[in-house]
Amino acid sequence: MVYAIVRAGGRQEKVEVGSVVVLDRIAADKDGNIELAPVLLVDGDKITHDAKALAKVTVKAEVLGDLRGPKIVIQNYRNKTGYKRRMGHRSELTRVKITSIK
Repeated sequence: MVYAIVRAGGRQEKVEVGSVVVLDRIAADKDGNIELAPVLLVDGDKITHDAKALAKVTVKAEVLGDLRGPKIVIQNYRNKTGYKRRMGHRSELTRVKITSIK
């Protein structure tokens, strides 16, 4: 079983070939592919975490589409002052499918 831990969007995700992952918005190349930076590689019993060895490893993914996350409501309130503020936020996300780990 081969899987990798990749760094994407300030977080780390565990990915395998064929898995679909939702990441922070990433710009793809003209073919709709991206390359992710591996942090750890597990190939059966062999675990690779050395930076020099990981520089040779490539994790390629195909962009399936862009989407937006759920609405997050932010409310600020200060007691006895009449201060109220309400804001919202939706994260920009990208759904990718892992095509190869080499």
